[in-house]
Amino acid sequence: MEQNADSLEAADIARIMAALPHRYPFLMVDRIRDIRGDEYCVGIKNVTINEPHFLGHFPNFPVMPGVLLIEGMAQTAGALCVLARQEAGKPKLVYFMTIDKAKFRKPVVPGDRVEYHVQKVKRRGSIWRFACEARVDNAKVAEAEVSAMLVDE
Repeated sequence: MEQNADSLEAADIARIMAALPHRYPFLMVDRIRDIRGDEYCVGIKNVTINEPHFLGHFPNFPVMPGVLLIEGMAQTAGALCVLARQEAGKPKLVYFMTIDKAKFRKPVVPGDRVEYHVQKVKRRGSIWRFACEARVDNAKVAEAEVSAMLVDE
């Protein structure tokens, strides 16, 4: 079945890696589901004790750094932008531009499954803005607004 940006429903890790330049240990999204064009999607991150940041954050109480939750939201939003404009060709770069209204509500620990809920707020040309929430077991653990710019050259 052929899919376009309006009918795309999910992206596995191979598709995410084709859309984003990030690689382990800095790829913060394992799967994207519920994709609705360039409007909305949910990124999934399975948090494991094997991730390198847990060696020092914190040795006796491993907590996923908040900045990595923000990065996961931004990567999910960036992937949504790239996947939505496949017909126009893949951009060379996606620049993370702004973080606004960031709040952290609960710690994320190994064994958690983080869902990054990303909703487009606005798009003007090559600049996109998203409202994002990170949730674990449907409880909000972090939120932020992020913006990105897609560069074709």
